[in-house]
Amino acid sequence: MGNHVNKQQSIDIMWQKISEEAGISLAKEPMLEHFFRSTVLNHSSLGESLSYNLANKLANHALPLKLLQSLMNTVFSDKEVLFATSRDIQATVDRDSACSSYSTPFLYFKGFLALQAYRVTHHLWHKGKHSLALMLQYSISTHFAVDIHPAATIGSGILIDHATGLVIGETAVIEDSVSIMQSVTLGGTGKESGDRHPKIRQGVLLGPGAKILGNIEIGEGSMVAASSVVLKSVAAHSIVAGVPADIVGSTNVNEPSKLMNHYFKSC
Repeated sequence: MGNHVNKQQSIDIMWQKISEEAGISLAKEPMLEHFFRSTVLNHSSLGESLSYNLANKLANHALPLKLLQSLMNTVFSDKEVLFATSRDIQATVDRDSACSSYSTPFLYFKGFLALQAYRVTHHLWHKGKHSLALMLQYSISTHFAVDIHPAATIGSGILIDHATGLVIGETAVIEDSVSIMQSVTLGGTGKESGDRHPKIRQGVLLGPGAKILGNIEIGEGSMVAASSVVLKSVAAHSIVAGVPADIVGSTNVNEPSKLMNHYFKSC
């Protein structure tokens, strides 16, 4: 009971911060009054506002606005989903040097928005609504340039920075507190079926352009350097770099994802 209450409190506090910031932004930018009112200030909850924002961005002829908003309202009424959303916002504010407010990722960052839209597809997929999930995945991909399969498993406290070109395959797993830069691929190695995508453990930092291929494990607290191609499992708290990637050092911290320091010295 206490844990449930704490999660709801976290959600409510996050919504209060976003609402307050939207009000301040409106006072500074009165020309954007319609935008701030329609996206935040006219809504009564984090889930309601997020559903409106995403539905307006992703609606198309196959997924009309009212249908999509209703679907999203259902998903974002789930406290577990909304708690994950609030943790993703906090992770973005904590780790992204370009983000100084809670409303910024909520309104403007496509990595955050694509991740929340994935949470809707994931819910639909596990309800057996595969065609609907794939249709929404298509819309996410075309709108945000982010392609996450609905069946992929993604934790919370995730930062997806910039996001363009991100691909996450069907059987990929991403644990909590992971940071992912642009143009990262979590893919397979060919046409094999079954469990064929990477498992990214807690606290990992994936640098820009990293390609991680196959059913391999990137161990807890590891870092994959920019533009590396990883074809074999990586031990916990290791730094890997190169094509193909090999161990070049150790992270010496529990969660490099939170430090966002891509610099390393070779062994």
